[in-house]
Amino acid sequence: MATLSISHISFLLVTMLIIVIPNHAKSNHYHLPEAVTDPGKVVNTPANGGIVENVPPKYLQNYRKWKGELLATDFGRTLWEKYARNQNFVLKITVSKEDNQGAGTGEYLWNEKGELVGATISLGWRLDKGFPGPVYFPVMNSISSFNVPGEISNEILAATKFMHEFGHVDMTLNTNHEVFQLQNNLIPSYNKILLSNGYNVKDPRLVDLAVKMGGTPVQIWENREYWGETTAMRYLLERVKTTDYYCSVVKKINYNVATFAQNYQDRFLTIANTRSVPSCKK
Repeated sequence: MATLSISHISFLLVTMLIIVIPNHAKSNHYHLPEAVTDPGKVVNTPANGGIVENVPPKYLQNYRKWKGELLATDFGRTLWEKYARNQNFVLKITVSKEDNQGAGTGEYLWNEKGELVGATISLGWRLDKGFPGPVYFPVMNSISSFNVPGEISNEILAATKFMHEFGHVDMTLNTNHEVFQLQNNLIPSYNKILLSNGYNVKDPRLVDLAVKMGGTPVQIWENREYWGETTAMRYLLERVKTTDYYCSVVKKINYNVATFAQNYQDRFLTIANTRSVPSCKK
């Protein structure tokens, strides 16, 4: 009997979430179906860009706390101003009950030149609760060890998730739109074949699709999530850099990355070695 590697198991789990239960996944998701398969729309470049906050009054008080924590760091303020001052790009931010403790980024808008000119970040109304698993979210998961009185607050947790979404927008802004849209258009075809062939990833049709996309759906998905996590990491480390538990947070993130994201360690080490955060002795 053949055995399944961790990567194969993760692949099957993500595929089932994408295809079998997309509606359920959205309420607690961290980008499983919608953001991966949203090819976006072609529109005119907006005449007036910036950040548009569409937050229902009942969620406004909590949202302001999350935003306040985001803006409590130089990195957070810089990233916010980057989009607030960009008149050629509209970033919509919403809060809804539908997303619950998770968040998502999608509704991408491209102009005829292939430039990204719009996106929407959707935050769950309970964003300050809950922790995703460490496999694809090593930074956000690390907070679970420090989410106690006197350490990392619920508001900082929410802001870290918020910054993860900014990471998705930033990544997409710097991604070739043809490649991005091709991947999102072909992922459903790949998953449909995978479900019909007994999960045979060596199927020539799947191999061909993976070559065209530049990777399998899971490889594409995890690459995008880890970009979001590096943005979250830059925020979180700056936010807690003056605390006495800072190095413990770094150690937890390092453990999660080394254990679950070995192929992406360099990406996280680049953040950890910047001058904006202090170093920790091993």
